Amino acid sequence: MSVPPRIRAEIGLVLYPNCQAAMVHGITDLFAIASHFSGQREGPGLRVSHWTMEGADTFARSFDTHPGQDGSPAFLIVPGRLSGPADAEEAAPYARWLLDRHGHGATLASTCGGAFMLAATGLLSGRPATTHWLFADAFRTRFPDVRMEPDKMVIEDGDIITAGGLMAWTDLGMRIVDRLLGPTVMIETGKFLLVDPAGREQRHYSSFAPRLTHGDEAILKVQHWVQSRAERPLSVPEMAGQAGLEERTFLRRFKAATGMKPVEYVQNLRVGKARELLEFTRRSVDQIAWAVGYEDATAFRRVFHRILGLTPGEYRTRFSSGAELEIAA
Repeated sequence: MSVPPRIRAEIGLVLYPNCQAAMVHGITDLFAIASHFSGQREGPGLRVSHWTMEGADTFARSFDTHPGQDGSPAFLIVPGRLSGPADAEEAAPYARWLLDRHGHGATLASTCGGAFMLAATGLLSGRPATTHWLFADAFRTRFPDVRMEPDKMVIEDGDIITAGGLMAWTDLGMRIVDRLLGPTVMIETGKFLLVDPAGREQRHYSSFAPRLTHGDEAILKVQHWVQSRAERPLSVPEMAGQAGLEERTFLRRFKAATGMKPVEYVQNLRVGKARELLEFTRRSVDQIAWAVGYEDATAFRRVFHRILGLTPGEYRTRFSSGAELEIAA
């Protein structure tokens, strides 16, 4: 298969000793297949690279589908390994590099025990994550400030995506294809791989996926700050202060970078979090409104309907995971 010359994004795989080879080669093939189907429709392809540590905190591509081209990965994925997660000492140099790349706009992802390396960056503090169920207790012990949810196959939390078991790389790969190349290419890729795309097409259920590769570091800093505290009161002056910008300048640069006004951005982020709560919990709509940052449940319902075209109750009826609800929406 030939990869289309126009590239949507580079996806980097972070290799370390004894990491899961099946995942590395499998997801590389998955992205090649997706690029092929996108190219048939005159769409863009995906550049895939493998990154290895060459020295203290120095990383370089050891494999690249498009060698010699400039740029840096928009996604970095840490695989798991059969022998178990990396300990703190082994994870440290990888975590420092991942943290730096995240600071430059990369979305970070992991499969299986790779979540331990992501957590070592500190970026998962206070946020949900998943890993292989066998490692869940060890993860909670090492990272008690992370909301470990091992019952989830994939948790997409904006700039961080974690996938559970050893074969969850297929779910992660499909999620990334959906995000970068769209649902049609994702479905065609699933059919080719004999992976049920309907069972993995979760974009209606996942959190808001913000634009992070715009290159404006001041705005990116605010996005990361907002992501970690979306359920708390937020104001434009606070965000401008985090960016170190005058308010009018902040508003202009935020819209240019994200495509949204700050208020719209926060609303989409909160609705994205609410969608998952509606699908997978028994909380009432009022309780969910409060959990995602709305003191006024009526205002929450109004924003939710405006963004999705459904009321929270209608959304729950249509997309609930099937759990029996304690309280009618």
